[in-house]
Amino acid sequence: MTKNYDTLIVGGGHNGLVCAAYLAKSGHKVCVLERRDVIGGAAATEAFHTGYRVSSGAQFLQQLHPGIARDLALTRHGLKLAAKNLTTTALATDSNHLTISGNVISGAGVSTEEQQAFSSLMNDATAFAEVLRLLFDHPPIDIFNPDLADKWTAVKAGWGLRFGLGKDRLREFLRIVGMNMYDHLNDNLEHDLLKGALALDSVLGSHFGARSSGNVVAFLSRLTMPSTDYMGLPEGGMGSVSAAIAEAAKAAGVEIRTGASVSSINVENCRVGGVTLHSGELLTASRVVSNADIKKTALDLVGSRHFEADFVHAVSHVRMRGSTAKLHLALSALPEFSGLEEQALSGRLVIAPGLEAVENCYNAIKYGEYSQQPLMEFSLPSISDPNLVDGSGHVLNATVQYAPYALKGGWTDQARTQFLDRCIDQLQHYAPNIRSTIEHAQLLTPADLEQRFGMTGGDWNHGEMALDQWFVLRPVPGASRYGLPLDGLYLCGAGTHPGGGVMGVAGRNAAARILKEAV
Repeated sequence: MTKNYDTLIVGGGHNGLVCAAYLAKSGHKVCVLERRDVIGGAAATEAFHTGYRVSSGAQFLQQLHPGIARDLALTRHGLKLAAKNLTTTALATDSNHLTISGNVISGAGVSTEEQQAFSSLMNDATAFAEVLRLLFDHPPIDIFNPDLADKWTAVKAGWGLRFGLGKDRLREFLRIVGMNMYDHLNDNLEHDLLKGALALDSVLGSHFGARSSGNVVAFLSRLTMPSTDYMGLPEGGMGSVSAAIAEAAKAAGVEIRTGASVSSINVENCRVGGVTLHSGELLTASRVVSNADIKKTALDLVGSRHFEADFVHAVSHVRMRGSTAKLHLALSALPEFSGLEEQALSGRLVIAPGLEAVENCYNAIKYGEYSQQPLMEFSLPSISDPNLVDGSGHVLNATVQYAPYALKGGWTDQARTQFLDRCIDQLQHYAPNIRSTIEHAQLLTPADLEQRFGMTGGDWNHGEMALDQWFVLRPVPGASRYGLPLDGLYLCGAGTHPGGGVMGVAGRNAAARILKEAV
């Protein structure tokens, strides 16, 4: 028997769950269809070795919108932080590490002048991010036919730019918004470790280098959700964030089905009519919202024949170039990082020795090669959350930059082993005994991320966060306001405005757009 819904959500990632929750709270009959047996997409907690669990994609909760957390009562539905207000430690080979805590830096011979320069830079960045947040909180403005809401958003953004920032900051914002972090950081700072750590924040998960134009905006985007109540390491890993959103959605009446792989989004009389699962089951609905990227949605699930040629051409040319790998280590004991106490190890650690190191690592990926000295952002979450391990061991969770999706010669067993050794060698520079503690290592290349999470090209942003793929141009002009040029079809994932990261904003904005059009 065919089941009918008001809305079907394709993909149970966090944005899809958020979208479903908001629609259900407004009275819609909603069903979420997740291909895997676990919800959350890349915000999931999974076992990777017997007795060891880890956040398999995203590892830090940094950008969750506080308004969404409150609307969905996520703390009541189980969201709890094992650690918050995390410090960032930029590791140095001589053990003279740099610590970043908010706008305060210490260690590594940092001068008073450098502290003042860093504080000034971050105060400006926070002010700029507040303006971006005004834009993130709403669907992109329809610049050709703006309605009252679009005009009001434009007024608020304009007011924030001119009067919120003030004349001097506005001038600086306009100067740097299209710049690269290499020049921006060199204009303001001197300390290599500090500049390396900040540059890493602007390129993580992207195909950018330190000198890539527009990565200043990527850096500012990470600062748009500053609520410390929802920033840190979630208890139970990132999967607990998705679980809390799912519980909120179910409380609102959403049906969530796992192991439900969608084979096609069905089109009848020039509008969507539902989906067909790989099992052959048919589900009908007046609208379908895809949490997948635009290429998978439009070209694979719907089919290019249902769109105009110009639109298909634009979709085909969205850049999705995964450049980041994940490394998970099951450890028999806590490694000894030279010069660091356990308290520092419970925070966020980065390996990015300087701007030149970031740019040199990026050079390799241009030619289909992985970096010989990869950059890393990593944590040892089991220090704060021992329930991730059955026993006395620990887990190390690392995001590794750069590793190409299409490695020259392919990701053969030999290539995987060699890159894994490079990654462990990097860690061994700072923790000499780490190899002796490793019980199991899992390396997920961008190709693995594509297969596991359904990200085209292994790109967790579902499209580069470049200026030509941002705001009203994201993912393409014909689909920048969550609706595709096919009646009843919408997007709600990271490929839409405002982009990647565990924010939930894309899902909430998509729901708002749907509810507005349904009136």
